[in-house]
Amino acid sequence: MYRLRLFILFIFASAITVAFLSGPINVSISTYLPVFGVYFLFTALYSNLKTIVRTGNVNVDYSISYNLSLVLYTGPLGLFIFEVFSRFYVYVIRKKNGTADEDEFLHTFYNIGGPTLLNVIGYFCFFSIYPYVEHHTFGIWLLLIPIVIIIDFLSSLLLLTIFHFAGNINTGQDAWAFIKGKSILDTLKGAISNGLLFLFLTEQHWEAIIGLFILNYLVSRSAVLQSRTLQHKIERDRFEQMAYTDFLTKLHNRTYMNKIMNELNESEQLVGIVVTDIDTFKRINDTFNHNVGDKVIQHFANHIKSKLNEHDYLFRSGGEEFTIILTNRTYEQCQELVLLLKEEVAQTSAQAEYRGDTIHVDYTATFGLNYYDCGEKSDIRKAYIQADELLIKAKNNGKNKVYIVNSTRTNTQEDLDIIE
Repeated sequence: MYRLRLFILFIFASAITVAFLSGPINVSISTYLPVFGVYFLFTALYSNLKTIVRTGNVNVDYSISYNLSLVLYTGPLGLFIFEVFSRFYVYVIRKKNGTADEDEFLHTFYNIGGPTLLNVIGYFCFFSIYPYVEHHTFGIWLLLIPIVIIIDFLSSLLLLTIFHFAGNINTGQDAWAFIKGKSILDTLKGAISNGLLFLFLTEQHWEAIIGLFILNYLVSRSAVLQSRTLQHKIERDRFEQMAYTDFLTKLHNRTYMNKIMNELNESEQLVGIVVTDIDTFKRINDTFNHNVGDKVIQHFANHIKSKLNEHDYLFRSGGEEFTIILTNRTYEQCQELVLLLKEEVAQTSAQAEYRGDTIHVDYTATFGLNYYDCGEKSDIRKAYIQADELLIKAKNNGKNKVYIVNSTRTNTQEDLDIIE
């Protein structure tokens, strides 16, 4: 951290030296103050649109900069004075809002010195080469674009040096990834904006200057709002996924099952509601351990999932209990699938690690199936409860069974299909 502080103070001291040794402000005070005021006003507006590059404990502002046009018009000292006022304004606002990091004061010195030094380099490059291209139709643009690219590249090198001193970037691969992360579109936008501002300042076209600042502000604000909206959507989707997902099996949980049941209540689908449970699961946990039990649950869940189609639903509704909602199937197709699941589960085994060895655990499962018409006036949860009661009845009469009821039949008697 000592080297980091020393480097930042060196950058700041170099900026002061270059600014004052370059001579006075290039324009009169009466001309400089309005320019200062307009740039400061829009800098304050832009301050909440900045991207904060944070690596470890280091915060550095990154945004499209208009400093090149300012230094070209007012000179190095004019830019340095502006940077001092604008950066300390941002520092005070962040301290007031509680958004400043613990080394914000130190970073402010870099945010003054770094941009000043880099844009002064651009200043001397521009006026050294401009006499050779000023008569070319697009001379100013052919000059400004590479200068902005060079400034961006040098800015990346300075940031990489800071990150290195802070111990956050130590490999060439990380450094290259950081450099590649810069947007070429932002670079071109910066070159065009700075070129136009410099031309408008030279001609004192204040309406055009303010109009360009407003246009860029609106475009930048729109981009930031879209980015924030997208980020919020991603976060909402992630939290929703977490709220609806079972951690162990990665299946939907009971909360999501209730959501789907509410949706099915509004439909008129014919569905097969299956409640299934691993037989003698407690014995598996007691014989081995809970880790082996978890592997059995995962194996059972994955096997069921592999037999379903994209329109079916699978939920972990309890510890070793799962609920399946089969859609777009006839009663016979639902019955056939459940029988297939029962047979295949009994013929496969779950693999797990136990006391340093790989073991295979055989197990069976029992199923209760209720074929139900969602167009009925009753709640689908009643059909689910009936399927659960079928499961309980089947387990009370033995294991590895399938009990089935077709609730869509018109006769009033209970038609129970028991399949051993």
